Amino acid sequence: MLPKAGRGGKNESVRALTRGLAILRHVNAVGEARPGEIARALDIPRPTVYRLLSTLEEAGYVIFSASANLVRVSPLAAALGDGHAQRSELCQAAGPLFAAYGAKLVWPLDLAVYDNAAMVILETTHARSPLSIDRAMIGYRLPMLRTSAGRAYLAFCPEDERELILEHLRRLGDPADLAFLRPAWLNRMIRDAGTRGYTVRDAGEFRPQTASIAVPIRAENGVLGCVSMIWIRTALTTDKAVETSAGPLLEIAGKLSEAVQAH
Repeated sequence: MLPKAGRGGKNESVRALTRGLAILRHVNAVGEARPGEIARALDIPRPTVYRLLSTLEEAGYVIFSASANLVRVSPLAAALGDGHAQRSELCQAAGPLFAAYGAKLVWPLDLAVYDNAAMVILETTHARSPLSIDRAMIGYRLPMLRTSAGRAYLAFCPEDERELILEHLRRLGDPADLAFLRPAWLNRMIRDAGTRGYTVRDAGEFRPQTASIAVPIRAENGVLGCVSMIWIRTALTTDKAVETSAGPLLEIAGKLSEAVQAH
């Protein structure tokens, strides 16, 4: 039998392990969370959550966002949930790429993935870009038909998936989407995207003061997500934005696709 102090140390270790596993399960279940949110959800003191997250990060099971105080499961924890693990792989690969390309392009970059009739921003350089007029964009939901990221996803995803998404949008019936659900507009958008390799939003249809360009992150079985750049319409023409950013964005998307599929 262990001495009393030893038994106490063992109990504390078991408690820490139990809490660590609970945190890992919670993050995997929700996809991403802030330490404070984890503390409230699991009723664990916030300092303890930070300490356990640090241990999990050192062990390679969780990853902190490069641009926000958010934590996600890592590729090492892929067995816990393939969907969230793939997103984590995307975010992990996007961090250094966004840092390198963001410094050159200057305008904000976003990484977004499809989620229930919207595109959700997972990573961004808004907080670091001196030209950004937005902050706290992680987790922001973008409309499918009125943003370049949503259009890029629709244009390049498999046709059967596209039809399901469009049917979902029709059932939701947002009045702002009606003009973009017309077959003539959709067919032209998809055709132009296929020719160019990117989509653009520059007519004031979502946020009137900004415009954006997006490219798909493609995989063998579909689209993993989209990378986009946002700029202020009065500061930059669409032609100039495309000229300077389309190539770099396609490079980023290609590298992200390679990184995820390598796993």
